[in-house]
Amino acid sequence: MFIRCAFFRGQVKPGFEAAFNNYIRKELVPLWTRFPGAQEVRVLRQVESDVNDPRLEMVLSVRYPSRESIDIALASEVRLQSREVSKALINMFDGTVFHTIFSADEYGMPTD
Repeated sequence: MFIRCAFFRGQVKPGFEAAFNNYIRKELVPLWTRFPGAQEVRVLRQVESDVNDPRLEMVLSVRYPSRESIDIALASEVRLQSREVSKALINMFDGTVFHTIFSADEYGMPTD
């Protein structure tokens, strides 16, 4: 499996915290969950860290079954829509956004 992550390195502009969170839930999650081939969408919010830098305000994690499925999702109309809708979110954010694709192995937890 493969996981494509968007890392929001930085912080929400002061006074925009609630608007930022609401915008993610109401405007972007409905688009992200419609990406073709996406099997799981997670929005991760940093609660604490053992380092001060980088501050990761948010990480969007989307799981796909194959590298090819990521290419299809990135070329999709819904992805183009999400890029346009994301502009308002970026205006509430001080920092940078970058994407990384990970290959991932999943291991079950022991039952005994």
